[in-house]
Amino acid sequence: MKTIKIGFVGVGAISGIYVENITNMFDNIEVYAVCDLVREKAAAAQEKYKIPKLYDSMEELFADPAVDIVLNITRPYEHYAVTKAALHAGKPVYSEKPLAATVAEGAALVALAQEKGLLLGGAPDTFLGAGIQTCKKLIEDGYIGTPIGAAAAMVCHGHESWHPDPAFYYQHGGGPMMDMGPYYITALVNLLGPVKSTVSVAKSSFPTRTITSKPHYGETIEVKVPTYVNGILNFENGAVGTITTTFDVYYPGQARLEIYGSKGTLFVPDPNTFGGPVKLLRPEDGEVKEMPLCFGYKENSRARGLSEMAEALAAGKTAFSCDCTQTFHVLSVLEALTKGGEKAI
Repeated sequence: MKTIKIGFVGVGAISGIYVENITNMFDNIEVYAVCDLVREKAAAAQEKYKIPKLYDSMEELFADPAVDIVLNITRPYEHYAVTKAALHAGKPVYSEKPLAATVAEGAALVALAQEKGLLLGGAPDTFLGAGIQTCKKLIEDGYIGTPIGAAAAMVCHGHESWHPDPAFYYQHGGGPMMDMGPYYITALVNLLGPVKSTVSVAKSSFPTRTITSKPHYGETIEVKVPTYVNGILNFENGAVGTITTTFDVYYPGQARLEIYGSKGTLFVPDPNTFGGPVKLLRPEDGEVKEMPLCFGYKENSRARGLSEMAEALAAGKTAFSCDCTQTFHVLSVLEALTKGGEKAI
């Protein structure tokens, strides 16, 4: 089987786990080329991970016929331009979340990929892990009866105290719903099906943020996106869910995701992870029970979705789990929630 060569555009904080997993976990893909606006970052990655090719620009990387798939791990507001350029160059693209910063941009990318006959996919792929796949199996097998509702919450006080470059989280394309919401909405869509409409309220609690992490300690960030979003999700199957994402609140935990059914409640693991624990409460049991994980990929398996896309590309297929049909639907939900009010998806 041919090994699919991956060209990295962007060497952000998450690039390390991609390279590690592509190299050590998935034998059908390999890291072949890299570029970044900051050439020193790309050069450091090339040296550390022994990447064959280093390019000064993404255009040079796109022009290399050996690159089979472009991996777009730039900042969210850059996703559209980078993915568009790669598609115009004839390259399939797998993008970090979200697909784009707006629904209009996302729709344009989907249309372009279809016009060019190119695969377009993207993160998150955590739903392919053992945790959420086990939850999906439990729902399908009737352990909670008919799904009737869900509740999700991602509560924290933002990234400026720990992230080395946190400003973009508060700019166009950022915010808690666009940043962390993809994990929760993707998990919910896979467990309950498509979202039909939303109702939400969104606000920013603090107009500025002060960075307390290095190397930008003491710098001030102007907040340009909602940082507290409360939403209601109406699913096509009749279930109703709630979701809260915020960068404004001090809280000892962070993730909560629960699915409510006519016969029980399923406690879903953090959708930003691949593993467990998965817990189930049914009245006949009288207590919450931890369920065994029934599938593989329990550890951090980022690039699982990319590997599956590469399998589809090699086989001449168009269907794969993380394709743009899903990422665009998720983007549509994220934008509707962030804008507030009542929206049909």
